[in-house]
Amino acid sequence: MSGAPQRAAAAPPLLAFRAWQPTAFGAVNWRGLWALYYGYGVSRFLRFGLETLAGPLVSSLLFLLVFVVGQRDLGEMLPGVGLTEFIAPGIVLYAVAYTAFQNSAAMIVMDKMEGTIADVQMAPLSPLEVMAGFALSAATCGLASGSLVAIGTALFVDYSYFDATLVLGFAVATALLFALLGTIAGLWAERWDHYGAVEGFVIVPLGLLSGTFFSVVRLPEVFRDWIYFNPVLYAVDGFRAGFIGQAETSLVLGGTLLAALNLILALLAWRLFTAGYKIRP
Repeated sequence: MSGAPQRAAAAPPLLAFRAWQPTAFGAVNWRGLWALYYGYGVSRFLRFGLETLAGPLVSSLLFLLVFVVGQRDLGEMLPGVGLTEFIAPGIVLYAVAYTAFQNSAAMIVMDKMEGTIADVQMAPLSPLEVMAGFALSAATCGLASGSLVAIGTALFVDYSYFDATLVLGFAVATALLFALLGTIAGLWAERWDHYGAVEGFVIVPLGLLSGTFFSVVRLPEVFRDWIYFNPVLYAVDGFRAGFIGQAETSLVLGGTLLAALNLILALLAWRLFTAGYKIRP
């Protein structure tokens, strides 16, 4: 052969995700997406039902008992709204958020440490489909946990008012928000202490300082100004408004903010999967 030798084209990284494009499965690999969503995510959550479902129910009821019994002399939190009716919806949404985050982040960290994340990488799924599978399965688990907590609290709380649009809308938006946060945290975390740091320094403060257990109007003005920067405040307030018919913040602002954050986090998670961030060998 004559001429200068040609350089071979660089091979794609082993186990790297393919770019999104129509395949033999169609524009979306629905069967593969369902397998990741249910077979890989939801079924694993249900397999440990005593821990994943009964655990949040018991802890939530204990939260409700401690606050209601210990603070029973506080009277009405809002006009016509007692302490129990005020706190219970926040406890339900806290269970939704925490379970969604835990299920996505812990699942990814565990798969990375055990090396089973390669099974997902080798599947005929695009980065967008993988991101959707992880996030939607975690969000579903969060909603399942929250539904059980809502049923449990209904035994002690009189939910005389119910707006299904607000309750379902803010519950789904919150579940997706924390599922996406968990997905990103799981990709970033290399060890369990990294996961624990995100949970302890980000997720727990966001949940506890969100008006779950207190009314914003009762706070000193200096703290009230800062807490409005917490997006979870709007999630809790919107969800609670579906049960008590009153809101302390703008429901339109809250819904728009949650939608925007979900879109931004979904794009970020998609790009991280596309780049193989911390999951390439």
